[in-house]
Amino acid sequence: QVQLVESGGGLVQAGGSLRLSCAASGRTFSSYAMGWFRQAPGKEREFVAAINRSGGSTYYADSVKGRFTISRDNAKNTVYLQMNSLKPEDTAVYRCAAGSRWYFPREADFGSWGQGTQVTVSS
Repeated sequence: QVQLVESGGGLVQAGGSLRLSCAASGRTFSSYAMGWFRQAPGKEREFVAAINRSGGSTYYADSVKGRFTISRDNAKNTVYLQMNSLKPEDTAVYRCAAGSRWYFPREADFGSWGQGTQVTVSS
């Protein structure tokens, strides 16, 4: 397994931007598809975005398509989530995950999870 640590969360006004980072330990980072999930208070965890091992293919939830961009730097063992045009409904704890599937993934496709970083969008 790989250990994951997120950073970059915070408080931002609606319409603003944040960039989340997820640093992975170990030498096998490039062998994993990576994903971002989020969970708002009182709601189930939901998929946000995923990227394949090379970084050449991505997949997004409809709710963030066109606003969020997932990317990765395998030399730095890091995956990113650039979030633009943020809305109050984007408020959640965001967690990155390492797994085997990037296209239409399920939570069960990811075996390693970070602790999460809080994103709060004020109106």
